[in-house]
Amino acid sequence: MRPELLPALPSRSAARRIHRYVDQPRRLPVRAPPRLSGQDQQRTDHELDQNDMLKIVAATHSGMSIDDFDAEVRGWAATARHPKTGRRYTSMVFQPMLELLAYLRANGFRTYIVSGGGIDFMRPWTEAVYGIAPEQVIGSSGKTRYVSDQDGVRLEKLPEVDFIDDGPGKPVGIQRHIGRRPIFAAGNSDGDLQMLEWTTSGRPAAMAIIVHHTDADREWAYDRKSSVGKLDKAWDMAAARGWTAVDMKNDWAAIYP
Repeated sequence: MRPELLPALPSRSAARRIHRYVDQPRRLPVRAPPRLSGQDQQRTDHELDQNDMLKIVAATHSGMSIDDFDAEVRGWAATARHPKTGRRYTSMVFQPMLELLAYLRANGFRTYIVSGGGIDFMRPWTEAVYGIAPEQVIGSSGKTRYVSDQDGVRLEKLPEVDFIDDGPGKPVGIQRHIGRRPIFAAGNSDGDLQMLEWTTSGRPAAMAIIVHHTDADREWAYDRKSSVGKLDKAWDMAAARGWTAVDMKNDWAAIYP
């Protein structure tokens, strides 16, 4: 047991299972991606589901170039703050998640974000925040087109949804972007159920983690009855299949960096 490697996850049972899994020998030359992101963005979506939100974004940003959208997102990331905490949204990432990502990369894993959020919205800031490069971000997307005219050459956003990377879409998105099944995946809602199920059904050595949001004081508490980030069927499946369950209130020494 090496608790110093995951200081924000002092839970001996959870940390021990992670260390044991990472340390076991494997035949695969490349270790594959965890999904460790998306929770905070889901909290800001309020009552809209991912499809509704993407339709709004697609419609309001139609005709904008990918470069202009990237610049707009970077400006938002540098200034926007959460109304409750007063923190920048990009600082409201989970410290245990950052530690786990760093720990996995130090042990030869290639890490990815697989989120229901917009892929073009996440890519401008994930490398600075999570250490995950844009090409290792998988998310929902709108359609784009190539334009070459008197104003120059650009990729332009269209007012149409292309792909929803949520629920059963997550395994599809992983296959489209990576071309291999993960051997380590983590999630926090029913939107992650199919990804976790697919990951653990591929090989007996795969590991799945489910994070339970139970800390109403330091973050939010929600599960079965929540209209956003609902954790119901995935929680039942975690118990039935022996996935590693992490209780945010009891297992995390710190929430944010």
